[in-house]
Amino acid sequence: MSVSLLLPMSAFALAASISPGPVNLVCLSSGTHYPIAKGLIFVTGATLGFIALFIGVGAGLYSLLTTVPLLEELLRWAGIAFLLYLSIKLAMDDGTLPEQATPKPPGFMTGALMQWLNPKAWIASASGIGAYTSGNDLTQIAMFAALYLPICWLSLASWVYAGAFLKRYIQTPRLLVAINRLLAVLLAVSCLYLLFT
Repeated sequence: MSVSLLLPMSAFALAASISPGPVNLVCLSSGTHYPIAKGLIFVTGATLGFIALFIGVGAGLYSLLTTVPLLEELLRWAGIAFLLYLSIKLAMDDGTLPEQATPKPPGFMTGALMQWLNPKAWIASASGIGAYTSGNDLTQIAMFAALYLPICWLSLASWVYAGAFLKRYIQTPRLLVAINRLLAVLLAVSCLYLLFT
């Protein structure tokens, strides 16, 4: 792989990872509700789940989806159901600060699964591989994945830290409820995107 490709690959990975999407919204919510370490467990699962998906897409998984429309349809509906479930949980949250409540934070497996049900992750994988690698060259795909790994982790972690920053300045349950409802609406809107694409 040409060294001249590293900078554009890195820029692509950063833009795809840090831009708002369902996983990023859950990272932000996690930062406002739980200790940072708990949010970073979710980030690690989401990052490794994405890298596994990225390598799978590079190995031909995406072409399988396009040749078997039923699989693509099932993935889309599973993604919608999962995002609706997360948005309902957020909408029902009462804004109680984590020190006073003991709900279970989204963990490693939730993060990994979410990437596989996330259309943004599929599109980022397919478009990145199509733009920066030649054919099904697994060496190039593995190198791109190795570059993507720290960029994705740091990007998602920045959303957790942004949530933790918000939590420091938002100490009233009423404001946290408003943020939760906004995040719930944004997740539900991403379901609309899935329905009409």
